[in-house]
Amino acid sequence: CGGEAVLFDFDRSNIKSSETAKLTSVAECLKGDNTAPMTINGHCDERGTAEYNLALGERRAQSARKYLERLGVAGNKLSTLSRGEEDPAVAESNKKAWAKNRRAEFSSR
Repeated sequence: CGGEAVLFDFDRSNIKSSETAKLTSVAECLKGDNTAPMTINGHCDERGTAEYNLALGERRAQSARKYLERLGVAGNKLSTLSRGEEDPAVAESNKKAWAKNRRAEFSSR
């Protein structure tokens, strides 16, 4: 049920229309009877303070959670965790890397 990472714009936590198909795919999987609960991990790029990035990561994870709930996923199947700028998808410091690091990812609880 993990699916692809949902990407975000700089300093934003709203779900972009280009990312909704990814969440729809995750929702369809999670609505099955035998699916494990998922944790939505919110991530940021390295810019900003650690405290700010933790808060932004949480907003991103919550935004993905709310979207999945609107698609019919039971809230008790979802939890959120902010990773802030820790655990980057790409360990470089440039625009391409930053764009890939601003994301929400899904993992089994």
